[in-house]
Amino acid sequence: MEQTHTSQSGAAAPTTTPGAQRRVLVVEDDPTIVDAIAARLRAEGFLVQTAADGPAAVDTAEAWQPDLLILDIMLPGFDGLEVCRRVQAQRPVPVLMLTARDDETDMLVGLGVGADDYMTKPFSMRELAARVHVLLRRVERATIAASTPRSGILRLGELEIDHAQRRVRVKAEDVHLTPTEFDLLVCLANTPRAVLSREQLLAEVWDWADASGTRTVDSHIKALRRKIGAERIRTVHGVGYALETPNP
Repeated sequence: MEQTHTSQSGAAAPTTTPGAQRRVLVVEDDPTIVDAIAARLRAEGFLVQTAADGPAAVDTAEAWQPDLLILDIMLPGFDGLEVCRRVQAQRPVPVLMLTARDDETDMLVGLGVGADDYMTKPFSMRELAARVHVLLRRVERATIAASTPRSGILRLGELEIDHAQRRVRVKAEDVHLTPTEFDLLVCLANTPRAVLSREQLLAEVWDWADASGTRTVDSHIKALRRKIGAERIRTVHGVGYALETPNP
């Protein structure tokens, strides 16, 4: 059953328009964790439903049409990666993946099947709520950008970025990027060859100023490299990343 909660004093303002509440589906089999997440999000003004296993998550997502999915990797029935695949096949929805292991392989696989961000347990409820707001703001910005005509396509050698359609091509072949990967690429492409620090990228793309999240940037960069070519993104050790472009 859907539940609502009026935002409490001191809680961050919901990212919704008046009269509309965003729906968040929390998929987690640990009752303590799921109750804590649900309580925090309801206090932020979200509608929340929960599921404790893979099949229930897919069924609830199809019936309830959530605006965002918080998804644990380890689940009964089938795991969160399979849930992500099946839900994304139904309709695109931002996914925040949770993992109990600080395993970069899990993170990269999660990003590869359509997750937009990840958090490693244990995490603070404050940071989780902030990440949820950031992901939903990104969806809103993407919707506005898609309806706002922009002249031309940015071409950097064999890399093409179509802002209006949020499409990327490499050597004239379409490359599927998650919304976060697209925003990260655009951020780098806005100043080609310029080195952007992890903190800058975190602030620009995630709206998150806490340097503790810079590993999120690293994992998304690795996922992006796999899709557009590792040689296109240069690492400056101890500083950050730059998008390489052909010489004029």
